[in-house]
Amino acid sequence: MISLAGRDILHHWAKYVFTGVGLGLLIGVTLSMAGIYRGMVDDAQVLLRSSGADIWAVQQETLGPYAEPSNLRDDAYRAILGMPGVAEASNVTYLTMQVRQGERDVRVMAVGSEPGRPGEPPFLVAGRRIARSHYEVVADVRTGFRLGERVRIRRHEYEVVGLTRRMVSSSGDPMVFLPLKDAQEAQFLKDNDAIVNERARTAANPALNRPGVPGLLDAILASQTASRSVNAVLVRVASGHEAEQVAENIRRWKHLEAYTRAQMEEILVSKLIETSARQIATFLVILAIVSAAIVSFIIYTMTLGKVRELAVLKLIGTRNRTIAAMILQQSLGLGLIGFVIGKTVATLWAPYFPKYVLLLPGDAVRGLVATMVVCAIASLLAIRVALKVDPATAIGG
Repeated sequence: MISLAGRDILHHWAKYVFTGVGLGLLIGVTLSMAGIYRGMVDDAQVLLRSSGADIWAVQQETLGPYAEPSNLRDDAYRAILGMPGVAEASNVTYLTMQVRQGERDVRVMAVGSEPGRPGEPPFLVAGRRIARSHYEVVADVRTGFRLGERVRIRRHEYEVVGLTRRMVSSSGDPMVFLPLKDAQEAQFLKDNDAIVNERARTAANPALNRPGVPGLLDAILASQTASRSVNAVLVRVASGHEAEQVAENIRRWKHLEAYTRAQMEEILVSKLIETSARQIATFLVILAIVSAAIVSFIIYTMTLGKVRELAVLKLIGTRNRTIAAMILQQSLGLGLIGFVIGKTVATLWAPYFPKYVLLLPGDAVRGLVATMVVCAIASLLAIRVALKVDPATAIGG
C-alpha cells in the first residue's frame, strides 16, 4: 500500500516533522497536566504516610487538621491514650507560613511534634533529629535550607539540624519540623504589641480586675500568655484492633471527631484538590479539542495538496477503503511523532515545575491511546474530501 505519510516525510519532511513537533508540545503539556494531578494526589498520600498515624482526632464537626482549622486542648491526648486499642497518641500542630531565610521568604508547612512520637519525620537524609526542646528544626530539602543555617520563624531564630526528603503538604509546600512548644508559640501566641494591648484591656475590665480579689488579674494575664492548644492528636492503633472501631470509641466517649487513614485520604483527595482536579480535567479536554483541530487542519491541507495523486489512484482503480486507510495512516503517523516528542519533553521539563509532577507509565499508555483516537477522528474530514476527488482531475478534467 502506498504510504502518504512516507511520501510527506520524503518530499515535505520539514512541514510534516514540524507539525509533529508542534503537536508534540501540546501533548507534552497535556501529559504534564495529568502529571500535576497525579503529583497532587501523591503529595496528599505522602502527607498521611509521613505522619505515621492510623487515626486523626480533631475538633468536633471539623475536617481538620488539613482541610479545616481544628483546635484541641493539649491534654486531650492523655484521655485518648488510656482507651482500648490505642498504642500511641501525641499532639501535633500544622501551620502554613512564611519562614525567613536571609533576604528571602520560603513558604512552608511548619509541623510541631514531639520526639519519638507520631508526627515527626520518619527518616533523615542528612544531619540529626531534634535533640533540644527549643530553637532547632528539621527541614525538607526543597526548602533550600542547609545544615547549620539559621532561619527566622516568627520572633525567634532556629538552627537547621537535619534534612529530610519528600515531606510536603497537600499543596506541595515543603515541611519544616520544630519542637511542639515552639510550634504552639508560633501558631497561637500573639505578638508583643498585641499582648500589651490585651493586658491593658484586661486590666481595664472591672469584672476581671476586682480590687477585692488579689491575684485574679495576674492569673488571667498568665493564662493569656500560655498556649495550650494543638491542631490534632495523632493515634497509632495497637495490633489486633481495628482502626475504625477505635475511631468510633473516640467519637463516642471523647466527643472528638476521629478519622481513619482511609477517611482522611478521602478528605484530602475529594475535598482539598477537587477544584484543582476539575480545572485540570477542563484543561485536558480543551487541549484534546485543540490537538484534534490542529491535526484535522493539517491532514486536510495535506490532502488538498495531493488531489492529483489521489485522482490518479482512483483512475487506476484503487478502492476507496485503501485511500481512506492511507489518509488514516498519515494522521496516525503524525500522532505517533507528536506523542514521542510530547512524552520526551514532558519527562525533560517535569523536574523544573514548581509543583511535583508524577508521570506514571499507565498514564503514558492511556495518553498514546487517546492520541491515536483523536488523530483517527481528526482524519475523517480529510478522508471525506479524498473520497470525493474526481478521477478526471488526473488528466486535467
